[in-house]
Amino acid sequence: MSAPGIAQPVGAGIVGAVTGFASSFALVIAGLQAVGATPQDAASGLLALCLLQGILAIALGLRYRMPLAFAWSTPGAALLVAAQATTGDYRAAIGAFLLCGLLLLVTGLWPWLARAMTRIPKAIASAMLAGILFPICLAPVLASVQLPALALPVVIVWLVLARLAPRWAVPGAVVVTVVVVAVSGEGADLAGAQLWPTATVTWPAFEPAVLVSLGVPLYVVTMAGQNVPGFAVLTTFGYPHPPARSILVGTGAATMVGSVFGGYTLNLAAITAAMMAGPDAHPDRDRRWIASVTGGVAYLFLGLGAGAATVLVAVSPPILITAVAGLALFGAFATATTTALEQSATRIVAVVTFLVVASGVTIVGVGSAFWGLVVGGVAMFVLTWRPRRRTATAD
Repeated sequence: MSAPGIAQPVGAGIVGAVTGFASSFALVIAGLQAVGATPQDAASGLLALCLLQGILAIALGLRYRMPLAFAWSTPGAALLVAAQATTGDYRAAIGAFLLCGLLLLVTGLWPWLARAMTRIPKAIASAMLAGILFPICLAPVLASVQLPALALPVVIVWLVLARLAPRWAVPGAVVVTVVVVAVSGEGADLAGAQLWPTATVTWPAFEPAVLVSLGVPLYVVTMAGQNVPGFAVLTTFGYPHPPARSILVGTGAATMVGSVFGGYTLNLAAITAAMMAGPDAHPDRDRRWIASVTGGVAYLFLGLGAGAATVLVAVSPPILITAVAGLALFGAFATATTTALEQSATRIVAVVTFLVVASGVTIVGVGSAFWGLVVGGVAMFVLTWRPRRRTATAD
């Protein structure tokens, strides 16, 4: 294998890992803190996610010689932010993470459950995801009004880079965030800040309301919003038979192991997978696995920055961090909304589901994401179900 042949996928893997980390680490930390994690717990969760997804990419990439890239669930992190009103008990959230990992593991071992997940109507699954993302995608607007001196430079840089170099738009916005926080003096008091991440263990508590309102929706958005698109990306780039069983069992087991450290969910990557599985990684499909393995190695090193990333989030105004996360989620929100409203027959169902989820209501301790699924299912049945007509047969 020639040096140029190695350099191209190695570069793609490093760029993919850095882009994936920079584009959503703030959302991960904000989500973990929203459900009760301390800054040290959040840094531990980010460290666990980086290490475990790196190990998965290296192990399965070498085993199957495919560009199998893994990531934390970005829609799942958004769900954690939305779940702030549901629970502030971090131990209960850990129990929900553990349940999500178990469901992913069972999905890999039980083909019926995998088929059932892929049959959730797109209108409902996409509308639920759009409803979860909606409040976060509003944050750039709110931040620009509340903190214009801090937020507007971030938004402007993001907009310019989105036009000139889309891949670097969100990382560029993160860099500008660091600069404006430092210049404004918001991050001046860093005495005692712990820049080196350490693993902290939190044993789970199992509260039925939290398991239903957080664990189950976390599993659904991870499957519908990450794993299903991830498999579609692999198929699109010429890998029609990815090892689905190994991927789901691996991510489920890794989520269960990482849950006690704050690693809320791991899944097959979608956006960064396109960078590593496409022709930009290498013209030869048989060499693109090098990109995902390199990306896995890069994540092992990026995990060491989890402490510094948590400090940045801690010293920044919360609305500014949420605004950066919102910028990173514009594309996902647009895709979810478009998919939800794609079919005219189910548009009302999608709108009903979206409004219930976006409302943020909590009923009997259960959050709006779960109720959106329930109400969307009922609306789908009432508005679209038609009894089958029996054809008459001659005697």
